[in-house]
Amino acid sequence: MPQLPPCDYVPAKYEGPTKAEVARLRSQFLTPSLVTYYRDPVMIVAGHMQYLFDETGKRYLDALSGIVSISAGHCHPKVIEAVHAQNAALQHVTTIYLHPNIALFAEKLVSTLPEGLDVVYFTNSGSEANDLAILIARAYTKNFEVIALRNAYHGGSQGAMGLTAHSTWKYSVPHGFGVLHALAPDRFRGTWGYDDPEAGHKYAHDVRDLIERGSCGNVAAFIAEPIQGVGGVIEMPPNYLSDVYHTVRDAGGLCISDEVQTGFGRTGDAFWGFENHGVLPDIVTMAKGIGNGAPLAAVVTSSKIAQSLTEAIHFNTFGGNPVSCAQGLANLEVLLEDDIQGNAKRLGAMLIDGFKRLQKIYPIIGDVRGRGLMVGIELVEGTDKTPAADLAADVLETCKGFGLLIGKSGFFGNVLRVKPPMCLTEADITFMLEVFDTAFAKETA
Repeated sequence: MPQLPPCDYVPAKYEGPTKAEVARLRSQFLTPSLVTYYRDPVMIVAGHMQYLFDETGKRYLDALSGIVSISAGHCHPKVIEAVHAQNAALQHVTTIYLHPNIALFAEKLVSTLPEGLDVVYFTNSGSEANDLAILIARAYTKNFEVIALRNAYHGGSQGAMGLTAHSTWKYSVPHGFGVLHALAPDRFRGTWGYDDPEAGHKYAHDVRDLIERGSCGNVAAFIAEPIQGVGGVIEMPPNYLSDVYHTVRDAGGLCISDEVQTGFGRTGDAFWGFENHGVLPDIVTMAKGIGNGAPLAAVVTSSKIAQSLTEAIHFNTFGGNPVSCAQGLANLEVLLEDDIQGNAKRLGAMLIDGFKRLQKIYPIIGDVRGRGLMVGIELVEGTDKTPAADLAADVLETCKGFGLLIGKSGFFGNVLRVKPPMCLTEADITFMLEVFDTAFAKETA
């Protein structure tokens, strides 16, 4: 049976409330909207690099990385050292005062982006970053309407909910004023598939048609993830973003790349997802992997576009917090110094190749897609691509039993989501593939 690779790290003995007591407290005092994975939820109390530990000391390989938020690794020593030092010196001061961390982090962050993307505004979450990006686009262009994609997820705030196009994540409240949703360029379930070399151009035409017939003809922005994360790891086809960016700019709009999940080397081939498509956005939003678990996000744009925010006061009390910036800067230094992007490229290729081998064995694997360590496996029933959500849930349970924690996504909840911390090893990939092989064999027996 699959066995976790050896690990010398031993967490401190857990001495807090029992799992049952925590579950009771959560049920009594926390919002009922919170959900958990698994029939018997896991309680995580410690982490070390790519591994997590429950209250009994059982070890798990984290293949979801706190929903794509852990990049350098859980409790990475260099990151923790920086956080401890800053916590001991000063925990909070707002941007009405000078502090070195926010300035040094901004400088380092800008150095990873193409020339022209040189001004940073720090926020606390991806939702907030996307809200701010739309505000900037509207303030700069003086236009109002925004183009987003169906099947997209851009956050849970009221503004970001309007950009999102998943009924699963939307409440029946006023939202989305001025937001128009174009076709999702899904080559597995959409009209034009992987076998059509013109798929990108054809999907892009829908954006032009939407601007011409669904808007006033002038737009503020187009926003898209280079790979839709919550939507089920849907990668934009070749030529799609280049065509759309041209169309949107002709209509007076700015182009926004939502790099909340695709940034910081996760796609392997590039540090930023948009770089895989040969385009240069006007605004980039980022979160999750930026802070290796810290509540941290950012919007990066040009100095010319950023000037539009000076028309009024836009202030964020915790944006650029010294501790968060210390963690973000240390995390970014680790990613660059340890060639984490290269690791994501090498191990991502190994993982995707392994899944494609399994696809030839198990017909329930309808599609394997993604880049680097951002991978989706869509499970289906039969040749008509019927989504197999229950099967995906069963596979999650089997993986958990072997010590592998994964996620699921997609509108139907049938896409297995594999996005581990980028510090993992070849032995971890081998273990993952063995677990999936065992799980698929069990479900098809």
